[in-house]
Amino acid sequence: MAQLTISPSFEDTSPSHSSVASGASGPSGSDNTNYEDFLSVVPEQAKTKSLWGQFWVWFGANVAPINWLLGALGVQMGLGLWETFAVIAVGNIIGMSIFGLMVLLGQRTGLTGMLLGRRVFGRFGNYLPSVIQATVVIGWCAINTWVVLDLITALLMKVGLVDSIAGHFVLKACIGAVVMIIQVIVSLFGYKAISTFEKWTVPPTVAILLAMTIAAWGFMGIDWNYAGTLSGTGTDKIAVISSIMTAIGIGWGFTWLTYACDYSRFVSKAVPHKKLFGASALGQLIPVVWLGLLGATLATKSGSIDPGQLIVDNFGALAIPVLLLVVHGPIATNILNIYSFTLSVQCLDLKVNRRIINVFVGVIAWLGVCLFLSLNDIGTTLDSWLSSVAGWTAVWGGIMFVHFYIIERHRNEFASVLKAPSQDGIPVVRWQAMVAFLAGLLMTWMFSYGGLPIFQGLIANAMGGIDLSWLAGILTSGGLYYLLAKATHIAESNAKLA
Repeated sequence: MAQLTISPSFEDTSPSHSSVASGASGPSGSDNTNYEDFLSVVPEQAKTKSLWGQFWVWFGANVAPINWLLGALGVQMGLGLWETFAVIAVGNIIGMSIFGLMVLLGQRTGLTGMLLGRRVFGRFGNYLPSVIQATVVIGWCAINTWVVLDLITALLMKVGLVDSIAGHFVLKACIGAVVMIIQVIVSLFGYKAISTFEKWTVPPTVAILLAMTIAAWGFMGIDWNYAGTLSGTGTDKIAVISSIMTAIGIGWGFTWLTYACDYSRFVSKAVPHKKLFGASALGQLIPVVWLGLLGATLATKSGSIDPGQLIVDNFGALAIPVLLLVVHGPIATNILNIYSFTLSVQCLDLKVNRRIINVFVGVIAWLGVCLFLSLNDIGTTLDSWLSSVAGWTAVWGGIMFVHFYIIERHRNEFASVLKAPSQDGIPVVRWQAMVAFLAGLLMTWMFSYGGLPIFQGLIANAMGGIDLSWLAGILTSGGLYYLLAKATHIAESNAKLA
């Protein structure tokens, strides 16, 4: 945290970024959209000093049904209500603090996280994390759309248009297509459209969710002393706590590390680091903790984590206005997913306009929605998915933090990553980072205990199902990269790069 107060490390003393960017990966000019359609540094004159856009972007991305489900997951797995809440609250305070540090890196450099990875992994070595990020984003986009389809079907059931929540594959696939089209259209117009959408649509949604929370906690007889089915402090209980910590505790903040720079790069360097840190971290923390607790309290009544069933069982007639606005959740989240996908794909040195990639990912994500519709066990699917995502982002984040907060903490100009491969001076592959990355992934799997056998590592099995994948991943990758970087003098060799 001391890095936040070292102003010289974050001041830009380099030549104009726009002059570097214009000759690198795409056109540059007075039109602000050019800074987004092709890879480039966002110049200072195109940035904003307002933090409301940043706050609402992250707040809106987390006001989504998936956070109800994840909160309910703790109760379904046997934890008591307050045990579930403690894990969610403490975990997210830690996870979102680490996320906030990555946000500051975007403001400092004006570049996306995947672009900065070229400096760390090498020009072609960076293809690996870029491909992983693009793949993960498609999965997130599909999952966030999939989990809301039962909500919409529950609404249709309440008004008598369908007879049940279960089934209706074709109907749900068509609804998913409509939701996906909306998401694609908003993200087509870039950061300004995304932040404007969040700014004007999130507050009304929050008002409805506040009314929903008051109704649930004030009038529905929630058992605030619910103790769960797991008693004592045995291995089984510790294993469940570790799984929830990975799914919606520390691991939840980690899942956003790869996105952070994509949006904070639009924030002016004149904005104090502490204020940007606070706006971004709180924008994530408040809705995740709030909705996690709400989902947990609802699950104490029904024992279900199905989003549609949670609403129908607990809210009755109130489901209609609530469901109509909760549909906003996946849209607010997925416009970030789609936008970040395009930025990751462009890091593969593909000279393709962002908007073309934008439409492509919408189609692929919708096919993913159709695949998820064939799955029955929501809890196992989400737990396994989140365990794997949190693991890989912890590994990537450990290396990136060591590089930019230790090895190159005094450098602020990184626009050379935008030059052609033969002109950037960056190694084709930086073996030190790749070794640390692969070692981190291995240790992540060894300590992982997801719902599916493939995600259950040897060490986690030996410990009785305790999942410490995120911790093993970040310590292994960050620690090993630091040792290798020191031993091979990466700081000195990077100082010679343009």
